[in-house]
Amino acid sequence: MHRTRVKICGITRVEDIVNSVESGVDALGFVFVESSPRCVTIEQARSLIKHVPPFVQTVGLFMNQSSEFIRAVLNEVSLNLLQFHGEETPVQCELHRMDYIKAIAMGGGSKEGGSIDVVNYAAQYADSKGFLLDSHELGQSGGSGEAFDWSKVPRKITKPLILAGGLTTENIAAAVSQVKPYAVDVSSGVEAAKGIKDKEKIVAFIRGVRQGDESTS
Repeated sequence: MHRTRVKICGITRVEDIVNSVESGVDALGFVFVESSPRCVTIEQARSLIKHVPPFVQTVGLFMNQSSEFIRAVLNEVSLNLLQFHGEETPVQCELHRMDYIKAIAMGGGSKEGGSIDVVNYAAQYADSKGFLLDSHELGQSGGSGEAFDWSKVPRKITKPLILAGGLTTENIAAAVSQVKPYAVDVSSGVEAAKGIKDKEKIVAFIRGVRQGDESTS
């Protein structure tokens, strides 16, 4: 049976790390984008990550930030993976010589007003470890809690696809069953308030993921 990986993003508290790990998550996301209500400072992230056990990946989310800032984060914070959520070029993504995933805006068009050709866009990022399909529009940071049309998920991309955007305890089983993603990424869907995760929602969300896995076996 396929096992869909689970990442919980926007971690700001130790108790949310503990509850997420106990529930069986594979990765935890830390947001370094100042405009996000879930943003953590370098000092906060460094302190939080001390509580992440082995074999749970730590992911740093960046959006259109300078290489100097990212380097400053990496000098202080132990991250396993970078997530670029903005308009970073392939060169910018590869600059730090770390594994990375690139977010693709599935919720709207480009600056020129047209829709994004997802397959061609992904092909530009040949070194990406995978692609996160989110419901935001280009230039937005995500975390809106809105889902996109899952039928738009491309089947021609061979790299791992991470489904995000508007996933909740109510729709996650259907999302996994329909899309069959490599992984899912949730933030607002398991929160009591912005940046504050809810233990019961985390448990219910992961239960839904497993139900979705079972329906695809």
